[in-house]
Parts: sequence; C-alpha cells; structure tokens
Amino acid sequence: MQNLTTAAADPIGWHGTTILCVRRDGKVTMAGDGQVSMGQTIVKGNARKVRRIGAGGTVISGFAGATADAFTLLERLESKLERYPNQLERACVELAKDWRTDRYLRRLEALMAVADKDRSFTLTGNGDVLEPEDGVIGIGSGGNYALAAARALMTVPDLSSEEIARRSMKIASDICVYTNGNIIIETL
Repeated sequence: MQNLTTAAADPIGWHGTTILCVRRDGKVTMAGDGQVSMGQTIVKGNARKVRRIGAGGTVISGFAGATADAFTLLERLESKLERYPNQLERACVELAKDWRTDRYLRRLEALMAVADKDRSFTLTGNGDVLEPEDGVIGIGSGGNYALAAARALMTVPDLSSEEIARRSMKIASDICVYTNGNIIIETL
C-alpha cells in the first residue's frame, strides 16, 4: 500500500467511497456509501461496504479501496477474530503485521475501519492500527468531509451515533463526487 499522503492522488487505491465510524453514549455506528467508481464512471450505486463480521456479528467493518483487496482483508480479519475471540485489537495487530510483511498482502490497496462494542480502529497496509481519540473515524475519498461533519455534530447534545453518522454521510455525499447517498448503516 502506498503512503497515505500519496494515496490521495491514486484513484484506484483511495477514491471511491466514504466510510464513517461514530462512537457515542455506549453505541458505535459504521456507515458507508454504495458507490463504486472506475475512474470517472459510476459502475454501481448500491455496493455494501459496511458489514458485520466475527462470531455473532460482534464486529462491524467498513472498507475503502479496491473491492477484491478489501474482501481478502475482511476474510483475513475474520480468521484472526476466530483465532483471538473477543480480542479485536489483537486480531487487528496480527492482520496489520501480515498485511505489512506478506508479499501478496503488501500489494493490496485498501483501508479498513473496524469496531466492536468497546473500541474502534483504522487499519492500513503500512502496518498502522490506529484508535481515534474522539471515537470518530473517516476513511476513503469523502472520509475527511464525513469526519469533519461528525466532529462538529458530536457537540450537539442528544444526537445518537446513528443520527450523527447519517447527517455526516449526507454532507460527504453532497461534496465528494466518489460518494453517493445510498448509505448502509450498522450499529452495535
């Protein structure tokens, strides 16, 4: 995977989606748009980039980047979760190690956001397992727009994690041409 500072210029490795994770009041919500783009062409509008994984669906995940690469990584993460049940951080670290050192996995171009009831992480091909300080993660081409909107909405009392995610994704889809309004939401 490329360095994240250069990945923004690479439409294959970075553009094409918005994933947002919001943690508030004991709930965590992951939201993702449904648009799949190839260059300047929209090829699908209802892709499911957010899903539950792990035993009993106790982990939610979202991915940005090449779809086949992301599915490979999701499968690997699920196997790590089977090996380390109820240890999301350990499973993520083990996946990040493999992703960085395995010759095949190193070429995969995707980013992942994962969360369980207690913690949220961003995983990258650089070996990063990052936990946000404020409980909000944004990845993909519209990730920074959704992240900024979510951080602003976190100051509004009485908004649930799901409502913050929905409103933030709407803002991102209005700004980012690689993000549509077909939003999939999962909440734990």
